[in-house]
Amino acid sequence: MFIGVDLGTSGIKIVLTNSEGQIVDSSSSHYEVSRPKPLWSEQNPQDWWTGFCTAMDKLSGKHDLSGVLALGLSGQMHGATLMDVDNQIIRPAILWNDGRCEAQCKEIERLVPQSRSITGNIMMPGFTAPKLLWVKQNEPANFARVAKVLLPKDYLRLLLTGDFASDMSDAAGTMWLDVGARTWHSGLLQACGLNESHMPALYEGSQVTGTLKADIAKRWGMQAIPVIAGGGDNAAGAVGVGIVKPGQAMLSLGTSGVYFAVADGFTANPESAVHSFCHALPGTWHLMSVILSAASCLQWFADNIAKRPVQDLLDELDNADIQLEHCPVFLPYLSGERTPHNNPFASGSFFGLNHSTAQVNLTYAVLEGVSFAFADGVEVLHAAGAQAEEITLIGGGAKSHYWRQLLADVLQRPVNYRTGGDVGPGLGAARLAQLATDKTLSLEQICPQPELESVFEPNAQRSALLQKRRQTFQKLYTQLAPLMCE
Repeated sequence: MFIGVDLGTSGIKIVLTNSEGQIVDSSSSHYEVSRPKPLWSEQNPQDWWTGFCTAMDKLSGKHDLSGVLALGLSGQMHGATLMDVDNQIIRPAILWNDGRCEAQCKEIERLVPQSRSITGNIMMPGFTAPKLLWVKQNEPANFARVAKVLLPKDYLRLLLTGDFASDMSDAAGTMWLDVGARTWHSGLLQACGLNESHMPALYEGSQVTGTLKADIAKRWGMQAIPVIAGGGDNAAGAVGVGIVKPGQAMLSLGTSGVYFAVADGFTANPESAVHSFCHALPGTWHLMSVILSAASCLQWFADNIAKRPVQDLLDELDNADIQLEHCPVFLPYLSGERTPHNNPFASGSFFGLNHSTAQVNLTYAVLEGVSFAFADGVEVLHAAGAQAEEITLIGGGAKSHYWRQLLADVLQRPVNYRTGGDVGPGLGAARLAQLATDKTLSLEQICPQPELESVFEPNAQRSALLQKRRQTFQKLYTQLAPLMCE
């Protein structure tokens, strides 16, 4: 058996798999995010460990874990966990969705003009590097104590094994990594007042970084098993659904939206806010476009305007004869936007309301607007050089048959829907653990794609109509962007 850990923003999930890669069981525990000031988002790293122990206690209470062969780690990216020379936490961890350090992003790019070509990314407040420069400038006493900077999952690793280590995919999200060379970059570290001694050792996602401490293993009836490097949440999630080779891509229709494509080398398009990171597999990279509001737009509409359950709205849409001339155009930027606009002040709107607009037309407009935003991200990602031979659709929103077909029509390409595709990073972490220790099976055997349930082909006539509406969608953002300000 193998264990995969997914340390998320709102809680931790632990997955137990067998040697055939099937999920035997899972357990979870929840914790809170602290927002002490506007734009701030923090957590106490001790809560992650408490959550991990709680979830492991649940799992060991139901299963004999003495047969577990390895443990892999995945989790929320970019979080800055600061440790002193005694391995004590200096301050609460600053999370990926913290927005306090926009000025520091500009300063790092000024100090290292080549940062975008080195990292493959625009410097954004969500990344780790500007967070440390903010601490240096605003909390100098805390900064002076920093001996090591760890990402969230790697803090768990320290407590499990005593090792300071990270994987390439998670490290790529710090903005201290030379992503093409897969090594720390001294110039970017120096811009934040750091050097390589402050960083954990780097490993590929399927490499062993250490061994479970004896007392930790004894607590849950385990052996002193290998602990595997693992991956950042999106990279591990991709491993979990078999997105492991160039030409494969997944579109995740969750609270936010992610288009993830495996690349055959390091390529980038940072000016369009495409993320270029190392994959969690050796010698592999991926590109990623992110929209900040996807299925959450439909939940917002259901809660605040329609005041009906989401499923009722989707059922109504399935049975409706939608006339596009009665449907407004919806901008889905309810919490700003990342790809391709990189605009934290972008906001949402309906355009084109009239007396013929019914609630079902508004529901349709929400789904269409999110689909248009995805299409914008897909285009700029492909412009960076990665091409998708097939797109697997996952996420809660993907359960809607109507939305799947709409996405195929908007993207003008087939999309695949796979049974049980929404499995999360925990399964990917468990698969990385198996890859590291089971040399009898191939990558394809350990990381298969879920069973194909259906393929949604684009309707050429409807695609043509939607492209005209998408042009309006794009013009609306261009016209309204100057009015979207802090």
